[in-house]
Amino acid sequence: MTFNGFQENTFIVHDGASCVIVDPGCYSREEQQRLIGTIEDLNLTPVALLLTHGHIDHIMGVSFVLDTYDIEAYMHKTDIPTFNAGEQSAHVYGFSEFVVPPLPTKWVEHGDQLRFGEITLDVLFTPGHAPGHVVYYNKEDQYVINGDVLFQGSYGRYDLPGGSLEVLKKSITEVMFALPDETIVLCGHGGETTIGNEKKSNPILLS
Repeated sequence: MTFNGFQENTFIVHDGASCVIVDPGCYSREEQQRLIGTIEDLNLTPVALLLTHGHIDHIMGVSFVLDTYDIEAYMHKTDIPTFNAGEQSAHVYGFSEFVVPPLPTKWVEHGDQLRFGEITLDVLFTPGHAPGHVVYYNKEDQYVINGDVLFQGSYGRYDLPGGSLEVLKKSITEVMFALPDETIVLCGHGGETTIGNEKKSNPILLS
């Protein structure tokens, strides 16, 4: 689902019974109800909230989700400063109804394997856009929820606090591009792509 003024993509990963909510960007009441309605329509039980990173557009719905469901939030500890800057960012961008979320209580590291019901996600550390950015890779179904690392024919910003073009390029070429070419890349903004397509033509290769 695509939410808020930044057109951020929120994902629900499920096995038919349990689900995890990734990067809840739902800001308005209508967006929040759309998230709940989708989960109810699919008859799912949320069991975790996962964050790729802590930028404002990816955490707008964190408080709502945690207030609605008895679940915990997962994030890389290095991104605490990014997460804590959410209130200031909301003020800068005019999101006056942003509810400051509590700090996540579960910390992920590169190489962790998260299991929720029949869902298995490998955690890969991919800084550069944000200092504590991670992606969540499902080997069995060949997809990666990649936040703002790779985009279709593009890549994430590196001019925000904690960002670095050199680090981002390393994350893409050494971590993301090590995944199989057929891996579907589910992006934090815009449409999906594949690792194979981006290995051929992504402009990060020319940076």
